Amino acid sequence: MNPQGPIAEAQKHHFWFVVVVTLIVVLPVIIQTPIILWRYRYRGNAVYRPHWDMSRWLDIAMWGVPVVVVIVLAVVLWRETHQLDPYRPLDSAKQPLQVQVVGFDWKWLFIYPEQGIASMGQLVLPEDRPIAFQLTSATVLQSFFIPALGSQIDVMNRMVTKLHLQADNTGRFQGKNMQYNGSGFHRQRFMTQVVDDAQFDDFVAHARRDGYRLDRQRFTQLNEKSDATDFAGMLGIKNYQHGDLMAFSPIPSQLFDAIAHHAPIDWTSLTPSPPQNRKAMDERMSPSNPIPVPPDAEENTHDEADDNGGEKAT
Repeated sequence: MNPQGPIAEAQKHHFWFVVVVTLIVVLPVIIQTPIILWRYRYRGNAVYRPHWDMSRWLDIAMWGVPVVVVIVLAVVLWRETHQLDPYRPLDSAKQPLQVQVVGFDWKWLFIYPEQGIASMGQLVLPEDRPIAFQLTSATVLQSFFIPALGSQIDVMNRMVTKLHLQADNTGRFQGKNMQYNGSGFHRQRFMTQVVDDAQFDDFVAHARRDGYRLDRQRFTQLNEKSDATDFAGMLGIKNYQHGDLMAFSPIPSQLFDAIAHHAPIDWTSLTPSPPQNRKAMDERMSPSNPIPVPPDAEENTHDEADDNGGEKAT
């Protein structure tokens, strides 16, 4: 209930609109039920009318008001929810950032095709810029959801789904899988880190310079049933914690399309890796050294408690 983008804000407005309009029917029932019970109780003072059988105006009110409420809800929500079609690009003067999302068991891989990098554990986005997502699953049905930004959407194997979101403020916002997909379902979480343009450029530069090479061996490990913490251990990362960043560069060309369509991955497209400062990369992924967040963004941190030991979702 604390939206951080235009989609979540619109969904919040829809929620309260439905609540208020529905109360037109619900409130009279809640208020009049105890009044009627008291007035017509045994030995009460109400007039006894054994031959009364109907009231035209009461019937009109009892049936007419709910019908009007249903019509209003149907017309308004039909129009406004279609304006929030996840495939519909957001209106903005800025060019959307392309992000490709792949759901594995039990982790998310975020590919930035225009930047030639990928990340896991943390989805880094620039503030006040539309994000054009393409999503697929490398395994079973999963459901991608960032509550603070809105629009939960299902992702399926051999299919590509689209989603358009935007974050209006910097901060850290929890993301998760809402569809049960096995024993590690409750650990399939990630942190959405929204930063300003300069910090996003810094993230891209660091990932290109110090990211892990996503070669055939690491991709095979990525396909194993494991969460982000387990995969970090395979990479040799010590003391990995939920929400830490794992960056990858270089990555195979057209990796997302190959995964989505079960096509062969072009491993020859991997350029030779430059000398990598692994110590510096590990330090940046350390919990004590996250991507810096401006002081005024701290109030926008959303680390909701776990659903399946219960994280709250709006």
